[in-house]
Amino acid sequence: MNKILLIATLSLSATASFAAHELENRDITNGQTLYAENCAACHGAQLQGQPNWQTPDENGTMRAPPHDASGHTWHHDNQLLFDYTWFGGQQSLAARGVTGFSSNMPAFQDTITQEDVWDILGYIRSTWPEYERRVQDSRNPPHN
Repeated sequence: MNKILLIATLSLSATASFAAHELENRDITNGQTLYAENCAACHGAQLQGQPNWQTPDENGTMRAPPHDASGHTWHHDNQLLFDYTWFGGQQSLAARGVTGFSSNMPAFQDTITQEDVWDILGYIRSTWPEYERRVQDSRNPPHN
């Protein structure tokens, strides 16, 4: 009986360490509300982004991309998405040594909490089809 319990416990632990990450079990309703209040003006109420989002504007700055499956948000790991939102586009890119890319993404560290950022990202992720969620999940290190 103890062997069965031990095997079951180890199986659950192994599954959880590969499946769990920061965007799971978020407050999606809070994230959706905060997205509407803080993100939709640039990224669109339906997460559709700005027109011509892949082309720089007249100042050479990239437009706000979509956060739905048509965009590239799901191509990035959780930490990059968090940092980009928390610190703002330019500071986040500079910290990673990225040059030659201009972003208007503001920093939200003085506007909302870290948990709120995770809830917003969790909401965005919740709108993606299964394939995009699996790909994005694979970009993250396993958590215990």
